[in-house]
Amino acid sequence: MNTAALAARLLTERPRPRGIAGWRHAHWLAVGTVCLGAFLGQLTASVTALVFPALGRHFGAGFAAVEWVALAYLLVLVALLAPVGRLSDLVGRKTVYVGGFAVFALASLGAGLAGSLGVLVACRAVQAVGGAMMQANSVALVARGVPEHAMRRALGVQAAAQGLGLALGPSLGGLLVEHASWRWVFWINVPIGVLGILAGWFLLPRTRTGSPPARQEDGRFDLPGLLLLTGATTTLLLALSTASGLPLPGWAVVALLAASVVLSLGLVRRERRASRPILAPGLVNTPGVRPGLVVSLSGYLLLFCPLVLGPVLLAAAGVPVARAGLVITLLPAAFALAATAGGSLLPRGWSDVTRCRAGAALAGAGLLLFAVLPVGASSTAGPLPPAGPLVLTGWGLGLLLPANNALVMRAIPAECSAVGGGMVNMARSLGTALGTALPVLGVHLAGAAGGGRAVLFALAAVAVLAVVLSRPAGGRARREEAAVARA
Repeated sequence: MNTAALAARLLTERPRPRGIAGWRHAHWLAVGTVCLGAFLGQLTASVTALVFPALGRHFGAGFAAVEWVALAYLLVLVALLAPVGRLSDLVGRKTVYVGGFAVFALASLGAGLAGSLGVLVACRAVQAVGGAMMQANSVALVARGVPEHAMRRALGVQAAAQGLGLALGPSLGGLLVEHASWRWVFWINVPIGVLGILAGWFLLPRTRTGSPPARQEDGRFDLPGLLLLTGATTTLLLALSTASGLPLPGWAVVALLAASVVLSLGLVRRERRASRPILAPGLVNTPGVRPGLVVSLSGYLLLFCPLVLGPVLLAAAGVPVARAGLVITLLPAAFALAATAGGSLLPRGWSDVTRCRAGAALAGAGLLLFAVLPVGASSTAGPLPPAGPLVLTGWGLGLLLPANNALVMRAIPAECSAVGGGMVNMARSLGTALGTALPVLGVHLAGAAGGGRAVLFALAAVAVLAVVLSRPAGGRARREEAAVARA
């Protein structure tokens, strides 16, 4: 068998077993498979930050350098989500999604074996390639694989899987670091990846029949656009990291910020003129898509900033680490619960726009309360002051993000679902990256208490922006939303 024939065979999607395909609830098995990837991605995001101190001691590196174990992953993820979405349209979403589990598992094995910080960062970058292959297809696989009436619920279940990964990460990471080694934080991904490969192979329906064409013009990548996007995000995060203590000259912050602005303007100019743009301006300009992407970015910024800030503020107030971890876990736990069941507690006639606005308002109120309430260790077994605000914030985000994703995916044509899903996940990953970098900057510039509270006030303002941006789309998306609300 020659190379071309072997490649065609590997890229040909296989159907599910007949017994599974014929079951009337088979779409929930596909949703469960997508949830496995969502869980793995967010588990990696939340567990990695916990090993920063151990990595710093092991490799003799400062926090600003160790931080790039997380940022390298996020940068590659942001850069690749859109092009991987376009690749998925060409070769099939199931093929790319299952391949993502394989790449992720192999890179996790290498990360656990890394002998230097540079090798670890490189393995994390490869790990992000697998993460992009999964995340660029997750929303599209759910949105196009379930009946219309079940899409909101399915997206909520997926968001709950992400919340479970976020909630489990700190406690699992703490146990692994304390009782085993930081290497097991990465090795734990390997068996999950193997399980994902098997589940994807047998439970996901085909997204295309036959082998992919040898050449398809619509599948070409916009390489200059990809390089400009990567450069703009990298220079921005490098500037934030340098301002947060990375050992680079002071003028480097200004130079990096200027480079980020120039590259961003170049990206906009390039995408408007490219025949096959990486960011698909036609989709971005579709009514309801652009504000929805901004809301998605803002939602994950609101989610990750408190996860980074909370332990810093509680530690500065003298709260024990174990107890602080339990309090912070309330945020992603509330997020998961609201994403799964929160919508059922709302009036049945509420549209997704109304759900978005209510969720953003609750999240903003929670962050504002977190900023103004005193934080300190309690002598009793009662909850600490931030517990209530964190629950309120997580609950609001659990209402906001699934409804917003449903709005965006309804506004995107079905034939562009993978690219659209990739853009949603790219916005989410950029929000995650900023949510990781901005708290470190605030604390570095103004200390734990002052800088942390300033960031929380800014986040409350971002939540207000999300309320303003959550508005109905036009045409088909509005009619579909009305039909779902009446169902």
